[in-house]
Amino acid sequence: MKIWVDADACPVVIKEILYRAAERTGTQLTLVANRTLRTPPSNLITTIRVPAGLDVADNEIVQRMSANDLVITADIPLAAEVIAKKGHALNPRGDFYSTEDIRSILSMRDFMDSLRNNGVETGGPPPLNAGDRQKFANQLDKFLAQNMGR
Repeated sequence: MKIWVDADACPVVIKEILYRAAERTGTQLTLVANRTLRTPPSNLITTIRVPAGLDVADNEIVQRMSANDLVITADIPLAAEVIAKKGHALNPRGDFYSTEDIRSILSMRDFMDSLRNNGVETGGPPPLNAGDRQKFANQLDKFLAQNMGR
């Protein structure tokens, strides 16, 4: 089992939690981004730099991931592809996407996109807070404890 990170939009504090978890559990962590990333020196932490472009990092992750891998992303279409490949998708706020809810989440995303495209101001998500960081860390730890050795 590996952890993949859609790293361009992943908050720094979440990456730091992931770095510590990878070292603590001996789990391979790969960050995929369209820019150079600084990571702590580790044999477990790697980066893949992809060209800039729509969904280039997402496509790289989907191509390289395996069933049961964990992908960290707030990108709902990417999460849907991960689930379709029998992977696990966790957003930086600590919520897992599931086969049961991904369709409704995609529908809501598409609806909000159509509102924005028609000039409706929908706002964005609230800033990541301490509770979100704690929830993410707890969900990650729980997932790693349940899936070690896969």
